Amino acid sequence: MQSAFLLRPFRGAGRAAALLAVGALAQLPPLLVLALPWLPGGPTQVLSVLAAVLVPLAALVAATPLLSAAQRARLRTRFGVDVPAPARAGGVQPWLRSEATWRQVRYHLVVGPLLALAGLCVLLLWTAAGVAATTYVWIWAVPPEHRYALTDVVQDGYVTAAGLAALYAAARLATAVARLDARAAANRLGPSRTEQLARRVADLTERRAEVVAATDAERRRIERDLHDGAQQRLVSLAVNLGLAKATLPDLPDDARKVIDEAHREAKDAIEELSNLVRGLHPAVLEDRGLDAALSGIAERAPLPVRLTVDLPQRPSPTIEAVAYFVVSEALANVVKHARASRADVSVERIGEILLVVVSDDGVGGADSSGGTGLTGLAKRVASVDGTFSINSPVGGPTVVTVELPCAL
Repeated sequence: MQSAFLLRPFRGAGRAAALLAVGALAQLPPLLVLALPWLPGGPTQVLSVLAAVLVPLAALVAATPLLSAAQRARLRTRFGVDVPAPARAGGVQPWLRSEATWRQVRYHLVVGPLLALAGLCVLLLWTAAGVAATTYVWIWAVPPEHRYALTDVVQDGYVTAAGLAALYAAARLATAVARLDARAAANRLGPSRTEQLARRVADLTERRAEVVAATDAERRRIERDLHDGAQQRLVSLAVNLGLAKATLPDLPDDARKVIDEAHREAKDAIEELSNLVRGLHPAVLEDRGLDAALSGIAERAPLPVRLTVDLPQRPSPTIEAVAYFVVSEALANVVKHARASRADVSVERIGEILLVVVSDDGVGGADSSGGTGLTGLAKRVASVDGTFSINSPVGGPTVVTVELPCAL
């Protein structure tokens, strides 16, 4: 227990020291390039001085991608920190104008050398502390005739104690400087906060689209299973019961009554299942598109519905499904709550936007925050990055407007 407590500062210190040592070596090439023109016999004229400054700087800028990749590899292999590369702009001019490029250049010109200097100081402290802490070990390597002249027991004890304390300090400093190095590299060599948020949003949007598509595919699968399985069995049952009624005239009245009741229940179950299947994902929507599917909704509605569909090109299947259920749920709300005499449905594609408008001449007063089906409609539209709005003053009319992206 005590040994674990004493050795705690040294956990990971070796890896941190290796990171700092490799970092110091990695900074040598750019520093040599910058210092080369200023060696003895360097520039003395104004133009040569400008060239001595600008040419190495241009070389450093050109080598920035390679230097940054080397630093990322150092952090990944020596410290287990993965620094993703920022998005690279296409072309030389956009790359030179990119803020990410100059963040990396500043790292290699200023931050990297300062961290390398700090790392060298820590490594020198490691060396000096190791030598001091092992005073009593290397003293015995001195020839006996010189040993007593060079050593002092009390002084050597102080030096050893100071060396042990410096070892603990070096371990702490190595870990702290390594973490600072990793943090500085992440800020300068990796994507900015804005780029990270943009990547996160893009990733979440892609995952959300995959979830929505998978949910829609599962809904279609359930619809096919019900249509081809349970519904067909119920149809077969209803046919058999109908045949039994027609071909068995001599049945007792009680038995005929039971068959009649079962036949009626089977037909009711077929109708309910058909409505359920149609509510999950109508087959006509997948086969013939929104125009045909919405025409079926308009025909089944208990009030006159004027339908206008203008779709020169079909949107994605997921968007089609959302638009279908928007119209279906909106018309259901009209029938249940609006006390309207007619409704209008308009679906048109404007560029990459699918515009759906459902209006009625009812009493109005609809509120999407009231916990009605409008809340579910708004959530369904939001799941595909669409916009939902409703205008329903008291006394009417009510207009539901939905904009959906045609591709998801």
